[in-house]
Amino acid sequence: MSPVRRCSRTACGRPAVATLTYVYADSTAVLGPLATYAEPHCYDLCAEHSERLTAPRGWEVVRLADASGPARPSGDDLEALANAVREAARPQERVAEAGGSGPRTADPREVARRGHLRVLRSPDS
Repeated sequence: MSPVRRCSRTACGRPAVATLTYVYADSTAVLGPLATYAEPHCYDLCAEHSERLTAPRGWEVVRLADASGPARPSGDDLEALANAVREAARPQERVAEAGGSGPRTADPREVARRGHLRVLRSPDS
């Protein structure tokens, strides 16, 4: 059996991209992103059938937003990336410690270092 789930519509073999669930008590058809696993009372639909979906007269169709698409980076993400690039490009100034135990960064906020990770003091302290 193929690991790709197929559209539940008869004679349609396209890959499923959405899951349809009926809420009979509310007379509502809910169409959302493809469920994690197939359930007996849900229907997997391909892109074409999910776009053309209509509900019975008197019923409401609720279409949930598909968040599976590529997420656009936020301003904070871009700023964090720019700061990381600036930090990596900055020349590392090393100062010899008094005991001669080895190099240490000149950043006074740095408390400890393990590999590429650094522990910094809180700006409040």
